[in-house]
Amino acid sequence: MTNTSKFARAESYVTTNHFYVEMLPTATIVAGFTECSGLSAKVEYDTYFEGGVNDQQRILLKHTSFSEVTLKHGVTNDLSFWRWFTATTNRRRNIRILLFNQAGDIRQCWTLIGAVPVGWTAPSMQADGNAVAIEELRLAIEGLTVSLENGGLATVVTRDSSSGSFPSS
Repeated sequence: MTNTSKFARAESYVTTNHFYVEMLPTATIVAGFTECSGLSAKVEYDTYFEGGVNDQQRILLKHTSFSEVTLKHGVTNDLSFWRWFTATTNRRRNIRILLFNQAGDIRQCWTLIGAVPVGWTAPSMQADGNAVAIEELRLAIEGLTVSLENGGLATVVTRDSSSGSFPSS
């Protein structure tokens, strides 16, 4: 008997509370994060009106910019992110953010290309508080790729790893 209820595709629904962050190239998970925000890309553009064409405008695409990505996690005994933040050489790393469905299958993966730590915030401490100590790491990124569970890849912008620059178009 086939399941034709409206919940038949429930395994494909994804909630935002099942995710992990990996530091490449070793693909090791060094901390469980409680929040990830700022995953966005924006294409700058100009609009202009062509003479004699009064019913539409033209769009000229410019460069793509990325917002800072903020990762928050509870304080642990692992100082990998602090060491990365304070490193003076070779600070760029690729970071993968993996989103899982309720069954534990990877549904989507965002790869932050050339991530550089640009801010770190220690947890707030209060003598009368009982909240979990949350550490915050802010990353500037040079590019972003998004891949889907079935292996589909949507590249927003990638960085040429051999030259350290964006490919010319």
